[in-house]
Amino acid sequence: MAERKEERSIGELFAQLASDTAALLRQEVQLAKVELGQKATKVGRQIGLIVVGGAVAYAGLLAVVASLILLLAQHFPPWLSALIVGLVITGIGYYLSRQQLNALKRLDPTPRDTLETLKEDKEWAKEQMR
Repeated sequence: MAERKEERSIGELFAQLASDTAALLRQEVQLAKVELGQKATKVGRQIGLIVVGGAVAYAGLLAVVASLILLLAQHFPPWLSALIVGLVITGIGYYLSRQQLNALKRLDPTPRDTLETLKEDKEWAKEQMR
């Protein structure tokens, strides 16, 4: 049996390559959408539980603050006890907030890894066209 080689022009080969590449990209995008949807569902559930845990912890913090005020009220007038505890907690909150704002200012939002990958892809595509 003699095998017959299918001969196609360069134009046909490029057209097939473009078609296959487009199909591959569509499939990759579809896969990414499905995967992100599944992960978003899990993340949403976990965020909900974090919020519930945070609310419970906040209620506990309020009880601790109230107990500190009552403890200090044994030595100071109640209004002064509440003022002292309130100022200390406000100072701690301000310190933590400033620290994180400064950290955000130093954060570089540029997606450096993605830019590097795109450069590599560009070079690869140039090599393939040679």
